[in-house]
Parts: sequence; structure tokens; C-alpha cells
Amino acid sequence: MSAAPETAAPRFAPGAQVRVKDDWPETRGPCHIRTPYYVRGRMGQVVRPLGAFPNPEDLAFARPAPRRQLYHVLFEQPPIWNEGKAGDTVMVEIFEHWLEEA
Repeated sequence: MSAAPETAAPRFAPGAQVRVKDDWPETRGPCHIRTPYYVRGRMGQVVRPLGAFPNPEDLAFARPAPRRQLYHVLFEQPPIWNEGKAGDTVMVEIFEHWLEEA
């Protein structure tokens, strides 16, 4: 079995403002999604790229899994759960194909 090809360099640098795609593939049929529903459509800030990993959305169905960049993305907490105080944050690992430029 050959190794999966490496992906390109990370598209987003630390500090980049990003938006998580407001997509709901689970409404279109069976799927595996690693992106939490509570950050879809939300704005965040890239903290750091974490490297390239096989896409778990493909691995879950034993499909060939291209390597995708993974990031730590920071979100303000109060808008997500309507609780907390200014300065409270939530950090989530999100694959690049779920992120758009803000």
C-alpha cells in the first residue's frame, strides 16, 4: 500500500480570521463529520496549524483519505452557548476544507 501524498502548505497562518462553513452534510445522507455543529457558520481565529492528517470523513467509510491540514481555531464562547463572559473562548480542531477566509 502506498502512502497518501502530502498536502500543500497550510492555507491559513496563525492569527488569520476564518469562518467555518455553514454546511450540513448529514442532511444529505450518511456521513461522518468531525466539525462540531455549534461552530458551523461561526467566525474564529486560527491559533496554529497542526499538520496534515488523513481525512476522518473518508476514513470512517473506508474510502481513500487524502491528507488535510488541521488547525486549532479559537472562538469567543458567549455567542456560541449564550453564556460566559467577555474573553471566554473555545478552541476547536478543524480541518482546512471546513474553513473559509473571513
